[in-house]
Amino acid sequence: MTRGLRRFRVAYERFLEYLVILLMAVLAVEVTLGVVFRTVGQALVWYDEIASVLLAWLTYYGAALAAIKRAHIGFPGLVRSLKPALRLPVVLLAEALVFAFFGLLGWVGYSVLEVLATDFLVSLPSISVMYTQSVIPLSSALFIVAEALVLPELLREARGGKAVEDNLAAEASH
Repeated sequence: MTRGLRRFRVAYERFLEYLVILLMAVLAVEVTLGVVFRTVGQALVWYDEIASVLLAWLTYYGAALAAIKRAHIGFPGLVRSLKPALRLPVVLLAEALVFAFFGLLGWVGYSVLEVLATDFLVSLPSISVMYTQSVIPLSSALFIVAEALVLPELLREARGGKAVEDNLAAEASH
């Protein structure tokens, strides 16, 4: 990986970390305010709906962060157990499927936004559902970028000749 690409990957990862931390903080404050106001008998009408939206955003953007950190469930031992000639094609197929899935998800998510433009949140009728659901195409794009940034590392590992036994201890620590 070139130095510039490495620096971009680090900056991109940092951006996603800050975004996820911000969403967690906003969600925590929003839920705390909701509980406090409900306790004093002045429930916020928008509390539940906004908490649901924030949790969905946190999940989608957190998935992109997990992708750049390679923290999603995977089977690296399975790939390493294959004959060296099969490793690269299997990794390429798996990554192609990931790119295709998130490309399709992003495209469909984007195409649905126009339909959702006329729907509004129940508790906050001034906010279009289009804005809350924009997380789907946006996070799909972020996930694709994250996967593209880790692809060189995955390909290098697939080409490598490490034996399965060399990595069992490392996998056991996860």
